[in-house]
Amino acid sequence: MQEKDKKITKEKTKNKVSIKQIIIISIIIILIIVLSIISKKIYNNLLSKKNFENSVISFAEKNKETIFSINKIILFSSSDSKNKTSSATNYTIENLYTYTDMALFINNNSEENTLENTLKSLKISNIKFTKLPEVGEPQLYYKSINNFAKSELEEENLINNELEFEITSEDETNLSKPILYNNCANPITLSYINQNVKTDYTMTDTENPITYNGKLLERCGVSIQSIETSISFDIEIENNKNEKFKTTLYFNIPYEKEENSIYDGNLKVILDTNFNFYRY
Repeated sequence: MQEKDKKITKEKTKNKVSIKQIIIISIIIILIIVLSIISKKIYNNLLSKKNFENSVISFAEKNKETIFSINKIILFSSSDSKNKTSSATNYTIENLYTYTDMALFINNNSEENTLENTLKSLKISNIKFTKLPEVGEPQLYYKSINNFAKSELEEENLINNELEFEITSEDETNLSKPILYNNCANPITLSYINQNVKTDYTMTDTENPITYNGKLLERCGVSIQSIETSISFDIEIENNKNEKFKTTLYFNIPYEKEENSIYDGNLKVILDTNFNFYRY
């Protein structure tokens, strides 16, 4: 009987050892699997980080030298009325509008003209008014450099969605159309116009003559705050090496500067900017 009990006890002990071994082996296998998963994840993260770093380095190397940039913008703001009628007792203003002519100077950052820093094509697109005026109807137009800083409302020059410029290397060309010299010699000229700021507005003060410029805004009771606007748009360039570049311009339409404002008749502002074109 004792022999039998001893045998059973021995058998139980053997079974317990086997179970412990199975548990230990299972734990080791699980640990190996977990460590393998963790190692693989760490490796993938390191690989992704390395790829990201390489991409950043590649992008930086590719764009370390700025081929094209816009470092200066000249803005001229004033106001006018599309139609004016007068009588012995009053003046009536129809479609009082403001206009801001802008000259964007492209810098090709070189004294020599090469395939790399000369224009093959240029396009303006993605026009947005990031801050709309409280009054009026804002739009962007092409403006001939010959008429820069002059009151002009030519509906055929309205930019719908985008504007593609013609590129030329001819010494003499018709700059009344959207044309740019391939060596960036002439600026991009545009006009922001805000129409119908006031319409059918009658003034009974006929003793003082009307001046058709920015002074008209104050006389018609238009506050500068009500016409404040911010604009943005993209400029895309292709050079003569068939490389493509792009930048996004964004700025406020200026109606005040220090002690001066559009109420003085007109306002000229020169912006020192740093809009660099990047390859894409």
